[in-house]
Amino acid sequence: MAKPPFSRALIPWRYQFPVDGMIGRYKYNGHRKFVRPLLAGFSEFVEQHLAADQRPDALIPAPMHWSRRWQRGFNQALDIAEFVGSQLDIPVAGDVVRRRRRVTAQRKLNRAERLVNLAGVFEVCGPVPARVAIVDDVVTTGATAKLLADALRDAGARDIQVWALARTPG
Repeated sequence: MAKPPFSRALIPWRYQFPVDGMIGRYKYNGHRKFVRPLLAGFSEFVEQHLAADQRPDALIPAPMHWSRRWQRGFNQALDIAEFVGSQLDIPVAGDVVRRRRRVTAQRKLNRAERLVNLAGVFEVCGPVPARVAIVDDVVTTGATAKLLADALRDAGARDIQVWALARTPG
């Protein structure tokens, strides 16, 4: 198996009960009250598991296509990055990467299908700091993190971390 294109992953919870329901109600129904305890716990987790000299220069939220953001009303990765960034005094670079096109929803795709679905979708639109953390809500197969990390590395990032609230079990 190939080495991942990121140096570390900070992901405190498994995407299972009750975390999956909390994230789902937030992400798909806009009920922010369900994610507040996760955000607070996530900030504490990162602070405890990351030495000051390991902190990134910027947080890069996983970008969402403008039409999906308009439909949902918000980008959950940007919300998470802004909260954690404010708690840990790390700037958020929410406009450094964008999605070139809308893709099929990832929820029912396996890793190989996700990699094909996302191929060429990320476009770096500005200068990339040397040390960054990709922020997302859930890491399922790692396809988004891999392709986003590849794009950031190609644009000049040297140390890339992945930060997410939860990962799928297994």
